Amino acid sequence: MASSPSLFDSIPTCYATVSIGTPDTPLDQKLEAIAGAGFQGIELGFPDLLSFASKSQNKEVQAQDFDTLCEVGREVKQLVEKNGLRTVMLQPFSNFEGWDEGSDGREDAFRRAKGWIRIMGAVGTDMLQVMRASPKILAYATVGSTDSPHALGNLDYLAADLRQLADLLAAKTFCLAYENWCWATHAPDWKDVWEIVQKVDRPNVGLCLDTFQTAGGEWADPTTASGLIEREGGPEALQNQFSTSLDIMSRTIPSEKIYILQLSDAYKPKTPLDSKCDDSGLRPRGRWSSCLRPLPFDGGYLPVVDVTKAVLGTGFRGWFSMEVFDGGPEGSDQDWRDMKAYAKKAMASHKRLLEEAAEL
Repeated sequence: MASSPSLFDSIPTCYATVSIGTPDTPLDQKLEAIAGAGFQGIELGFPDLLSFASKSQNKEVQAQDFDTLCEVGREVKQLVEKNGLRTVMLQPFSNFEGWDEGSDGREDAFRRAKGWIRIMGAVGTDMLQVMRASPKILAYATVGSTDSPHALGNLDYLAADLRQLADLLAAKTFCLAYENWCWATHAPDWKDVWEIVQKVDRPNVGLCLDTFQTAGGEWADPTTASGLIEREGGPEALQNQFSTSLDIMSRTIPSEKIYILQLSDAYKPKTPLDSKCDDSGLRPRGRWSSCLRPLPFDGGYLPVVDVTKAVLGTGFRGWFSMEVFDGGPEGSDQDWRDMKAYAKKAMASHKRLLEEAAEL
């Protein structure tokens, strides 16, 4: 089947602010590059909000200084709108669910949740990204008070916490996009988070799917020489199992329960990563994610098109968002002297991905 032009028209484009420049790059420059490439919206990264706030206030603003962050958030809203963009989602809110009743972790989680909801109103977004994982993943300083292995793993317990968060968000007509991180303590793949979303059973809770998190967890393995998960039956068996998983995704998730699809690929490490956690406790897939996630069709090897086809197969035509962490094939760093060119390359990648995925 030939590519459908209507597919391009119906899918809005988004770019995560943490995926261009560095934490020190002025937010206005990031927004100009994103808007200039033709993107319609942004995922506002909390690290970028903190950086902008610290520069605006001429002091280091703390992650739980919610009064200041709301004040500055209103400035960010004006800046975003000035560039013809909209803030699609605030991210990444982590390590919320699963704490013991009465624990300091649980108290901190709900304090942060209420603060972030205030920030959402200030910056003008109605979607909060929530995920399960260690806060050590991003090169930027991610919020989250305690590493997730200390949290409980019962899915009903996790769902109950998320239901409370959903109700807090619903009071403001906000929604929650739940994402799996493929190295998470609990809910490492899309089936796990979809099960939790169903248990939460709230109309304002859906999925944040991700090409890297799906393919990087179910198909690829950065600790093997092949870069693939090695199991009995070899690559053919792996591909069959992965294709079955994607087929189930297409057939079982209602399109309205997918809120956003994040896009990135992955470089195959030149030397397999150590299978053990590093000194900070971060697992190999987490280390892989932090700096070896390029744009689709820019040196990676994941079956990104297959994942995209599966998501489109649900009927989803919502936000496609570039969320990359591109340190080059060596994972060392990215030269950000020309952010505008990189953003335009990202838009070209988006268009090519739609062309190839439109062959449904």
